[in-house]
Amino acid sequence: MRVEIWSDIACPWCYVGKARFEKALAAFPHRDQVEVVHRSFELDPGRAKGDVQPVITMLTRKYGMSEAQAQAGEDNLAAQAAAEGLDYRTRDRDHGNTFDMHRLLHFAKEQGRQDELIQILYRANFAEERSVFTEGDERLVELAAQAGLDADAARAVLADPSRYADEVRADEREAAQLGATGVPFFVLDRTYGVSGAQPAEVFTQALTQAWGERSPLKLVEQDDAQACGPDGCAVPQQG
Repeated sequence: MRVEIWSDIACPWCYVGKARFEKALAAFPHRDQVEVVHRSFELDPGRAKGDVQPVITMLTRKYGMSEAQAQAGEDNLAAQAAAEGLDYRTRDRDHGNTFDMHRLLHFAKEQGRQDELIQILYRANFAEERSVFTEGDERLVELAAQAGLDADAARAVLADPSRYADEVRADEREAAQLGATGVPFFVLDRTYGVSGAQPAEVFTQALTQAWGERSPLKLVEQDDAQACGPDGCAVPQQG
């Protein structure tokens, strides 16, 4: 079974939702037969690469809330994250364009290191003091190396804005086609969708239901069927 997760590194509920989903997956009896793929979704796709601002400032401007309301929201998110065993800085975080991170995640997918990289990016953005937005490409190269990727190869990806750009845009178009207007958005075997950072119990129910409704392969048997196998291909005998 395949589970696709549309998310953004700048999305705190994606950070929390991933932990909740993984808690459910860890207890799922068929977890070894579940493939998890991370898909791209930018919350702020129109933001220029160099346009970085404090999270609190972004929240007040984008949603029209007061600084006190924005800070209360961050404090609530910290509590939700802590309940999942995650660190979360409520002060002095910043916000910026995540397109290059998504491009790196597609590169990491090809190398079989996607889940490692997305977790490192989440932790760097939400828990660490250093910014993922203000230190340039070398900061992302450093994080890619921590995920087990070749630093020079990651640097080359970041240096070419066209690398994996089409893959990011394709993910975003597909999210729109599936009806996703926000993230995290989980799609199980292209049959069930779960929107938001739901409790682990909801993910458990979705995994169980999706697995139970998988259609087993039905074979139509016929004597003397001609086929190819490890020992070669059957040759019809002359009558």
